[in-house]
Amino acid sequence: MSAPILSGFDLDNPEHFFEFCRVNAVWRIERNAQGEVVVRMPTGAESGNRNFELIMQLGNWVKRDGTGRGFDSSTGFDLPNGAMRSPDASWVSKARLAALTAEQKKRFLPLAPDFAAELRSETDSLTLLQEKMEEYIACGVRLALLIDPTQSKVHVYRPGASPQVLNNPTAVDCSPELPSFLLDTIALFTSEL
Repeated sequence: MSAPILSGFDLDNPEHFFEFCRVNAVWRIERNAQGEVVVRMPTGAESGNRNFELIMQLGNWVKRDGTGRGFDSSTGFDLPNGAMRSPDASWVSKARLAALTAEQKKRFLPLAPDFAAELRSETDSLTLLQEKMEEYIACGVRLALLIDPTQSKVHVYRPGASPQVLNNPTAVDCSPELPSFLLDTIALFTSEL
């Protein structure tokens, strides 16, 4: 895999940054609040399989619930602090999406999702992911989950509360933010490959 194409882009310009991400679609690209671009390679098979399970569970709940839309790790969110993040799984209420123009919906969404989940792989820094979760909450995310299969833990973040760390849970109740969504973590902690 060749390195990302960098020349010809002013990465401080939102249009250029969007085009940079489009041209380098094979890479997982984010930008932090300080404007630094973070480029990561695609995930390995175990992480990809776990993320598929996460998306599938969230997707099943989204269809049952009907009040919002779910997004995968390819979706960019332009956060209020200037960062562009792509959570592994996320959800936004239909009411908030209705306030966006058709053009805004074709680009990185100019808002923080209501729900965001990150799935830690073996190469991810726990500290950096914890900082990202704090950023999500500071930017308006109502519920953020940091799922850590390497330690069989789930870190639960909500506004106005200290993170709650669940040790080896079999499930995580995402109510009231996502009513009746019970995330089965057994499937996320084990790899069937």
